Amino acid sequence: MSLPLEGLSAIVTGAGRGLGRAEALELARLGASVVVNDYGQPGRDGSGEASAAPADEVAAEILTSGGQAVAHLGDVSDHEQAGGLVQLAVDTYGKLDILVNNAGILRDRMVFSMTEDEWDSVIRVHLKGHFNTTHFASVHWRARSKEAGGPVYGRIVNTSSEAFLAGSAGQPNYAAAKGGIVGLTTSTALALGKYGVTANAICPRARTRMTEDVFAGFAEPTGGQLDALAPEHVSPLVGYLASPAAAKVNGQLLVVHGGMVAIVERPKVAAKFDSAKETFTFDELDELISPYYEERPARETFAAAEVLGLKRS
Repeated sequence: MSLPLEGLSAIVTGAGRGLGRAEALELARLGASVVVNDYGQPGRDGSGEASAAPADEVAAEILTSGGQAVAHLGDVSDHEQAGGLVQLAVDTYGKLDILVNNAGILRDRMVFSMTEDEWDSVIRVHLKGHFNTTHFASVHWRARSKEAGGPVYGRIVNTSSEAFLAGSAGQPNYAAAKGGIVGLTTSTALALGKYGVTANAICPRARTRMTEDVFAGFAEPTGGQLDALAPEHVSPLVGYLASPAAAKVNGQLLVVHGGMVAIVERPKVAAKFDSAKETFTFDELDELISPYYEERPARETFAAAEVLGLKRS
């Protein structure tokens, strides 16, 4: 019996630790050959001995388990290095089929305290990093489709966040980047659908090195139970979205954590107002819109804070 991803090749960015590592291992378990990307070079341990880079360690773990993997230590926020990442997959496995964008950093601070560098670095790694790899992967798939004279196999799984959905007061850079990733995903889904490529975004909740401060107040279980915030709750969804079974899933946003997956509906128009004449006046807008918001709860904004209360029934 063949595995769901047998014969397919995948890239997972930020896969040296945490969520990306779990995703790379899951794709390999399902049969994919994986390029494990993570920014960082080999170092030294406490005794001064050479230590492998995290991406090398994950690739070795996959190889030891009988899978196929190669490490890439480049920075996906660098356009040229992202191109090299996609080229590595093509050179190693003959083609690229799956792209999982996960790499990211946090520089949390309130908007009135945030520095320009804290803003730029998060936007660069998350949003530009997603664009960079998507750009080069899309060039590859478009060329293959033209050569084949029809659709080819392509899957993109991007990583957004509940910080975008619900609003996160202390993460304006992160929330903005994650919102931008959703826009990038839906645009990509429409642009690449005719080539056979799907693009979807997930909002995972997982305890990783990057989020250890965010989830510091959530106790870890004892007695051998799987942590509700374990990355292993997220990786099966990534494996599914990367598979042929998800061919009809495109341009979607899904929240996933703790044994639960929620499909997020697109925004809907709540109210519509028409001008009495060719265009609005200030007074007319005041008469129409102000009463509407007088009846709305003060804290009810475009953010969907209720998503934070979702959990497995």
